[in-house]
Amino acid sequence: MHTVVVVGGSLAGLRAAETLRQERFDGRLVLVGAEERLPYDRPPLSKQLLAGKVDVDQVSLCPSDRLAELNLDLHLGRRAVALDLAGRSVELDGGERIGFDGLVIATGASPRQLPGVPPLDGIHLLRTLDDCLAIRADLDRVVTGGGGVVVVGAGFIGSEVAATCHGAGAGVTVLEALATPLSKALGEDMGAACASLHHDNGVDLRTGIGVSGFHGRHRVEGVLLADGTTVEAELVVVGVGVKPNTDWLASSGLEVHDGVVCDSTLHAAPNVVVAGDVGRWHNPLFGAEMRVEHWTNAAEGGMAAARSLLAGVDAAEPYAPVPYFWSDQYKTKIQFVGHVHHADDVRVVDGSVDERKFLALYEHAGRLVGALGFSRPKLVLQCRRFIAERLSVDEALSQLT
Repeated sequence: MHTVVVVGGSLAGLRAAETLRQERFDGRLVLVGAEERLPYDRPPLSKQLLAGKVDVDQVSLCPSDRLAELNLDLHLGRRAVALDLAGRSVELDGGERIGFDGLVIATGASPRQLPGVPPLDGIHLLRTLDDCLAIRADLDRVVTGGGGVVVVGAGFIGSEVAATCHGAGAGVTVLEALATPLSKALGEDMGAACASLHHDNGVDLRTGIGVSGFHGRHRVEGVLLADGTTVEAELVVVGVGVKPNTDWLASSGLEVHDGVVCDSTLHAAPNVVVAGDVGRWHNPLFGAEMRVEHWTNAAEGGMAAARSLLAGVDAAEPYAPVPYFWSDQYKTKIQFVGHVHHADDVRVVDGSVDERKFLALYEHAGRLVGALGFSRPKLVLQCRRFIAERLSVDEALSQLT
């Protein structure tokens, strides 16, 4: 391969580019990014950067000396709009076409918006660094003026934003359509444990409630609920999930189904690999198809995709990670490893949910398939290794230290 194009200027795309160079690819390496900014770290956007505890420069993933070493042909502030698979080219907005011998698709995902949101100041989505800075400016305004914050969605991003706003001194209300937050991801009992953190810290969490609209003249003043009540707010952050960025692939011939469908080696076609949030692949460790939206998968998947691209579809190794994510909320570090969608049982084996410090194991047919920890980092990371080794729950329990 003489030219490799990486479409996606975030963590997965950057890790893919870095790995290509580390594996001795010395051809032309093109990085296309929809944002004008160089790649940066996204987890601080809902935590440290939103809280003003770190500066913009501190979330950069690409120091200038490292960027020079990669020798990238950068196309920032440009969106890929089409892929010609037969002609081996990517079309950018503006009509420019870039030919390739190898392609890494790492276009990530975009936040979903509620239907019918009016063009009022103070209503935000959170995905980019600029989104974070806009929310932070409005949060400062709210804290100074004594107004309220409403977060729509009690998933991990919404919960982190709520915790950060609460820590800044704002009154916060969280609205969640599900009866139990995170029940689809963690199960009812562990979702309830996550919900308890909001209650413990005086955040008004309302579940099983929908949003029917917003009111205000130029700036949002309140959120209208499906039950007819209104929650006053001068800042609203909507966090109701994301959608993979696949529209530009509609005419490509690639299979797209809630992400770009690829095989266990992350190949979607010969010399075309997928990395990060946008990829849906078969993970042989769990015997399941999955799409993972978390930081670790973006980093590990970017590296794996690059190696698979260089190896070729016939020689590439399967990508079989144990998914891992973490969330910092209030004074609690939540960590999860594994894949629990087919778990038969979940049980707390260390600590206590009531004390908000525990380890819970997820089991499928006797095998350990997942672990959730509240402020139990050492045990959770041990469980990640046990899951990779396909241990039973009993075997894992005997080795936990």
